[in-house]
Amino acid sequence: MPRPKRCRRICSYPAHWSFAPEDGSCDETVLLMLDEYETIRLIDHEKMTQEECAAAMGVSRATVTGIYESARAKVADALVCGKKLRITGGAYRIDDVPAASEVREKESGTTRIAVPFDDGQVGQHFGRAEQFGFYDVADGVVQYRTVADTNGVSRVALVGFLRAAEVDTLLCGGIGENSQNALKAAGIRLVSGLAGSVEETVRSFLQQE
Repeated sequence: MPRPKRCRRICSYPAHWSFAPEDGSCDETVLLMLDEYETIRLIDHEKMTQEECAAAMGVSRATVTGIYESARAKVADALVCGKKLRITGGAYRIDDVPAASEVREKESGTTRIAVPFDDGQVGQHFGRAEQFGFYDVADGVVQYRTVADTNGVSRVALVGFLRAAEVDTLLCGGIGENSQNALKAAGIRLVSGLAGSVEETVRSFLQQE
C-alpha cells in the first residue's frame, strides 16, 4: 500500500483562483494545485530559494523541486497554449490545520453545494462550523456527498476552505456580514436563514431551482 501523501503547508489562500485568455479560443483548463501555486508564489514572487521554500512548506528540498517543476510546466502549458488556469485543492494544510484536501475534485458538469453540518442539521453559526456537508449535483440529482471536518479553521479562513473545495453555493443558517461579503468576493452564492435536516434542506433547494 502506498504511503499517504504528506500535506504541504501553505501560508494563505490565493486572492485570485482562475485565469483565462481574453480571446477564449481554448476550452481546456489546467488545474494548478494549491501546493504548486505556493511554490510559484514563494520562489518566483517572494524570491525564496528552494531550500527556504521547503522549510516554509514543511517538506524536503527534493519534494519542493518536484512540485515546482510540475507547477511551472502547468503555467507554461496554460500560457503557450492559451488554456484556462484554475487553482484548486490538493494535499495541503494551512495554519498547521488540514483543510479541504479531503474533498475530492469536482467533476466537470457538476455544481457543488456546501452546508454547515451539525449532527445532521443545518449549522446556525457559519463562523463556528466544525463540519460541512458537500453535495455535487448534476441535472438536479445529487451525484456525490461527503462530510468534511474544518479541523478548527478560523472564521476568516472558512471562505478560503470552501473556495478551495470548489463550492458554488453555500446553504446555511446564520452568517455575519463580513463572511457574506467574503463569499460574494469568492464567487460563492449564499442562501442563508435555513434550518432543519441537511438532507431535506438540500432536497428542497434543488426542487426550487
